[in-house]
Amino acid sequence: MQRNHNHPTIVTIEKVIDETPTVRTLVFSDEVMSKVLPGQFAMVWIPGVNELPMSVMVSEESGKAAFTVRKHGPASTGLFNIKTGEQIGVRGPYGNSFDLKKGKILLVGGGTGLVPMMRLLTFVSSSDNVTVLIGAKSKEEVFFEDLANSLLENNTHRVIVSTDDGSYGEKGFVTDLVEKLVDEAHYDGVYVCGPEKMMYKTVQSAHSRNIFVQASLERMMKCGVGICGSCCVGADLACRDGTVFDGEHLSKNNEFGHFHRNKAGILENY
Repeated sequence: MQRNHNHPTIVTIEKVIDETPTVRTLVFSDEVMSKVLPGQFAMVWIPGVNELPMSVMVSEESGKAAFTVRKHGPASTGLFNIKTGEQIGVRGPYGNSFDLKKGKILLVGGGTGLVPMMRLLTFVSSSDNVTVLIGAKSKEEVFFEDLANSLLENNTHRVIVSTDDGSYGEKGFVTDLVEKLVDEAHYDGVYVCGPEKMMYKTVQSAHSRNIFVQASLERMMKCGVGICGSCCVGADLACRDGTVFDGEHLSKNNEFGHFHRNKAGILENY
């Protein structure tokens, strides 16, 4: 029977990996989700709690996928607290994907925005020169550094970590590193996912230098299929028209990087 992507598929959590004190990766078997494109997402149902959108994490095991979640609100905390052997519902995948350029590329991830960046790394060619920037508040918040190096072991590459407090790697905001790197060399493509203000600055840095850049937007999503309108960014719906948008398009969007909508759909400043 063909799978209906709009109906939740019930999966069992097979492994829980603690990445940091507030971030966990939940691994499960799902052939469809194991093959999603970088930038696509799933709607995840936590029984008795809520449903929330999640980027799909890569797994080293065939036929398996994962979700990497940071404990924050009620839904993400509910998913964070799911234990091995318990079940969740998964529907999708939804959304478009990154347009991966060849040559010299720069990937920028902050927090769980690293998830689509890790999946994107599995699509790069061995001839590509890849730089990955990982942004975090402090040393204990850093994760996926070893994984990024492992995924790029056959590439000419660099994985650079920056922490706001300087407790690990470079000190300062990851966007400062972006500004420095795009000044030093021309990249064929820049890709970013994470907090929107970080993405906005990254897109501005690249687009102003005529470098191809794409961002995967994280917005409030309730349906995932373009019905509820909760994830609108100006005239765009992140779930239906994205989540990936290029710099040319985002430069014309007056909401990106400046405003977001709360759960009631009210526009608020960042």
